[in-house]
Amino acid sequence: MDLSGINEELAEIEGQINDILRALSNGFQKLEKIKDASRRSRQLEELTDKMRDCKRLIKDFERLVKEEEATNSRDTIKMLNDRKQSMIKELNSYVALKKQQQSENKRVDLFEGAGAVDNGYEENVMLASSMTNQQLVDHGNHLLDETDQAIERSKQTVQSTINVGAETASALKAQTEQMSRIVNELDSIHFSIKKASKLVKEIGRQVATDKCIMAMLCLIVIGVIAIIIVKIVNPHNKDIADIPGLAPPVNRRLLWLRD
Repeated sequence: MDLSGINEELAEIEGQINDILRALSNGFQKLEKIKDASRRSRQLEELTDKMRDCKRLIKDFERLVKEEEATNSRDTIKMLNDRKQSMIKELNSYVALKKQQQSENKRVDLFEGAGAVDNGYEENVMLASSMTNQQLVDHGNHLLDETDQAIERSKQTVQSTINVGAETASALKAQTEQMSRIVNELDSIHFSIKKASKLVKEIGRQVATDKCIMAMLCLIVIGVIAIIIVKIVNPHNKDIADIPGLAPPVNRRLLWLRD
């Protein structure tokens, strides 16, 4: 049955899958004739790429079949699913043949990555082929629930990170303000110390000046006292001028009283 009457895109995808399956058949036939190990490796790599393309197209085919379930009869949908299963089985046969060729080539280490992809693909294909449509829907819903839970956990992690960042920014702002206040206080203390040092120097100079004045006053007082003493002791000394305000000495006559 030509699928173009049902869905042109389905018919196009089926044609591409059939072309790849024919290319895989011809490729494995050529592979059996190649004796050089390096050429066999390159051929297997090319076949592996084709199988990946075929896998992708089968998934697209399956998606379009599900979209046609609402607009086509059960017989049509069953026919489409049978074609899908036929393509999956044929692709699985080439996967098994590739593994056999890898073992014979004794270069499994070069294809471990591709082998792991094929193993996972084969398991998925076998699992999908053994499940009903309802089971596939339930399995998809379960995967969606797990994805939603993972997204929710990611949102919580992001929110926690945002909260921690906000708290850190607030703490940094408070510390910056505190550092600014400390710097201002240090500037004020430095200014006060500088002013106090200048005041101490001025006081020191004043004290030194006062000491000099006191010393000079003391010398003047001592000199005046010395002059006064000398003048009293030797009033007839003409070398010493009379002290202003001090009366000259009086000549006293001693009267001798006779009995």
